[in-house]
Order: sequence, then C-alpha cells, then structure tokens
Amino acid sequence: MSDDLPTAGRFDGHDHLLPVRVYYEDTDFTGLVYHANYVRYFERGRSDFLRAIGVGHADLLEEEQPLAFVVADMNLRFIKPARIDDALVVRTVYETVKGVRLIIRQSVERAGEVLCRAEVTAVCIHLDGRPRRPSKGLIEKVTPWLASTAQAG
Repeated sequence: MSDDLPTAGRFDGHDHLLPVRVYYEDTDFTGLVYHANYVRYFERGRSDFLRAIGVGHADLLEEEQPLAFVVADMNLRFIKPARIDDALVVRTVYETVKGVRLIIRQSVERAGEVLCRAEVTAVCIHLDGRPRRPSKGLIEKVTPWLASTAQAG
C-alpha cells in the first residue's frame, strides 16, 4: 500500500523540504538534539532530494561504471537547539556541480526558524575511492534542480 511508504519530502522551487520529528533517541540527557544528529538529518535530506528526482543510491551502483558519493567538506553552524518532539524541516538545495564536486546548502528549521546550517561538498567517486565525474544520466537528472545556472563541467 503506497500510504505506508515513508515520505521523500517535497519541493518548493529548487528547495527540497523533508519533515523530520525529534525522537528521544535523537537527544542528549538535556532533551536537546545531540549535535551529531544534525549530520544525520542533513544526510537524509541529501539522499531524499536525490531519491525525489529519480536518483536512488542502488541505481548509481548499477550504472555501467558504478559510482558513489563521499562528503569531502561540511561546515556546520549551530544557531538554536531543537528539542524532543519538535517537528523539523530539513531544507536542501543543490547549488551546483563543478567537476567531481556537488555543492549543497542545507538547514534544519522549526516553524520557519533556522536552527542549524550546513554547507556541504560531496565528491563523486569510483567504488575504489578515486574521484570521477558524475555520469551523464546523473547530470541530466540533477541539472534542472540546481539553484545556480552553472552546468557540470
């Protein structure tokens, strides 16, 4: 039954919005979201953005030359804490593709207020870990959703 499937979020322009709930397991002893869990929320946002545009991780492994992504750089700015039971939104914007790099801007928000920001550089790699350019199919699916007008090069 399709109603039983988890949501992959929705788009608002180029912004992908993924609702998440804060559970007890996400918090520290004070009831605030443990800082490392924001990284998990951001990973879900990036993955569900790709899933929503038709790029599943399993699909990337089945390409003629399989590929994967690794996070090469992530800068986080913690602004305000999230608390147990909060309804949050992970906002993800794929800014541009430059060679092997995907530049991504993200935030975790509560009722429109930004709690944490992330600037992420993900790198496309061969399965042996060597950098590689994204496949033509991946570029074709991502390009219409890029916030910038830059094309993959």
